[in-house]
Amino acid sequence: MRRPDEPTTSGPDRTIALRGNVLVLTEDPELLAAQLDGSNVLTPAELLRRPLRNNISTDEMIPGWCCYWYDEKLGDYAYLGLRERRFGEGAVRAFAPQVVVSGEAKGSGSSREHAVYAEKYCGVQLVFARSFERIYQQNCRNVGIVTCDDFDVLGALLNGEELPLEAFTRSANDMERAIIDLGGLFGFNRGHRDGKRPSIRPVFDGERPLNIVEKIVQSRLSPRNGLPGGSSVRVGESYFVEADVRFSHEYVTPMAAGMFTQQFGAEATLSDPESCYFFQDHLSLADQVLTRRPRGLELIERVHNLGRRQEEFATLGGGRFIGPSDNGGSRAICHNYIVENVAWPGDVIIGTDSHTCTAGAVGALAFGVGATDIANAWYNREILVKVPEVIRINLVGRLRQGVCAKDLMLTLLAHPMIEGSQTLGKVLLFSGPGCSATNMDERATLCNMAVEAGGMTALFEPDDVTRGHLSERPGPARDTGALALASDREATYSSVVDIALAEVEPMVALPGDPRNAVPLAVVHGDVKVDKVYGGSCTGGKAYDMDMYASVFELARSRGMAVPAGVQAYIQVGSEAVMKYAVERGYITLFEDVGVQVLPPSCGACINAGPGVSESPAEVTVSAQNRNFPGRSGPGQVYLASPYVVAATAISGRLSSVETMLGTEARP
Repeated sequence: MRRPDEPTTSGPDRTIALRGNVLVLTEDPELLAAQLDGSNVLTPAELLRRPLRNNISTDEMIPGWCCYWYDEKLGDYAYLGLRERRFGEGAVRAFAPQVVVSGEAKGSGSSREHAVYAEKYCGVQLVFARSFERIYQQNCRNVGIVTCDDFDVLGALLNGEELPLEAFTRSANDMERAIIDLGGLFGFNRGHRDGKRPSIRPVFDGERPLNIVEKIVQSRLSPRNGLPGGSSVRVGESYFVEADVRFSHEYVTPMAAGMFTQQFGAEATLSDPESCYFFQDHLSLADQVLTRRPRGLELIERVHNLGRRQEEFATLGGGRFIGPSDNGGSRAICHNYIVENVAWPGDVIIGTDSHTCTAGAVGALAFGVGATDIANAWYNREILVKVPEVIRINLVGRLRQGVCAKDLMLTLLAHPMIEGSQTLGKVLLFSGPGCSATNMDERATLCNMAVEAGGMTALFEPDDVTRGHLSERPGPARDTGALALASDREATYSSVVDIALAEVEPMVALPGDPRNAVPLAVVHGDVKVDKVYGGSCTGGKAYDMDMYASVFELARSRGMAVPAGVQAYIQVGSEAVMKYAVERGYITLFEDVGVQVLPPSCGACINAGPGVSESPAEVTVSAQNRNFPGRSGPGQVYLASPYVVAATAISGRLSSVETMLGTEARP
């Protein structure tokens, strides 16, 4: 067995034994720190009997600002974002763990492959967890880190056994196992190309009724695993499919561009560059907050380098560069732009951002990927898709006035059939009569936050709302036959969840995790706020502006405004949304009540723009999609709907519209 510092070996005959350190990520921060500083007296087996950390997000594995690097420096930043951290920069790397262990849903949140590389550059070869988020596990597999959810195998390792690789990969399908055997996706491709390993023959079912997700996957199968006659794709089987749209942003493009050149050569070109989009949207306002931080000038220069590298790669490759706006910020947040201008029913859309699923609102199969996957797809358009189980969310009735899609999504996060790890890797398919009353922007909110539920993605089947949205786009229509795409009547689902929309009430997610969702009415005590943020891909759409404006108009008519000591921001998601808001007088309205309007950018949501917290004592109420520790600064972040965000801005404390007004009136 190799030493932990030796290059990863590959092949199905590989064996693994415990030769290095084991880092057990316990809930107790002191126990975790003791492992790293050498004062720990417990064995790994004893540590495993302590509560393990669940839902460790990629924000905790590596904070956003650390992603300004994309080389071995990432190893110094491993786990710097952990809650109640008791260790410093470089501590995990110095410990050099061969094995890392945690609880449920390891790798939730962002698709950033930087998190996986931070572990890899620390020497990590094996990651054990009770369950894994899809993107994180695929990123691990792509770079040669082995993941396993079988703690009996972990016990055998701790007992000194040397085990065959297959002991760790029993739950993987043949295609996934082949990638693991060959040390990652690029190694698999080389082996496939050089004939070092026989082609994997995916397994298919016979003809059967299909849901819309299965139909889209089947329609986009790559020629290298084409569909035999009289067959259908099988749930749980992995196939290479051809992506219709590929996009990345400045956080990830430079890392992926380096991989692209290294793997395919300096003369390699983008396949179908017209369908490759490059967005400079995440860090377009970062300068405004980085100047106040330690090493601020260094961080700003790194941000600028990321942007320059991205634009250079996009320009040389002939891709579509969606860069800075003449009026500051970006032209659009990537997800808003894709829904507004690009996504079409039946498309396969991949992006280097976990919220790529937003485009499911239009009926596309859209999901986030890491840097390795996008680099590979730039070259051959292919992406490996494990056919997911589908949960059908049957919407019935209508939401009450003053209740919106954000409340519905937070309700779903706490639903007994959705909460926990029940949705990991699955797709949420919104259906039922209640869909007809859900506009495109609200659909985008629901699909956007599917990843917060652990899902692969979400989508709506095309209907009159879809057709209306697409008809407003300039230029000729694409394949109109895709507008009829629908699940077969006898299609099967892993479960069906019925939601009576009239019973949904205003919700809020308590700090730390979007899944900490509770009805606003049960939040007791006076939660005073320092900042209020309405924006991001979740809360910066045109209909979100309508909701903010409905509350602020009530406030202005009563002479109310944002109180002293509270900073309130509304950030639009695209230039199109800014135009919409200007035409309706919303910008003037927002400014009249004391709200600062910001141009398009991911901004505060990614801790890179106005609205971020500056200290742990600060409290923010936000319309964004996630509130993991450190995600938007060191403070405490509550997630809420645009209605509640606006009411909170006027009240200066977490508030419903009724509380803000002191009446029972609703907007």
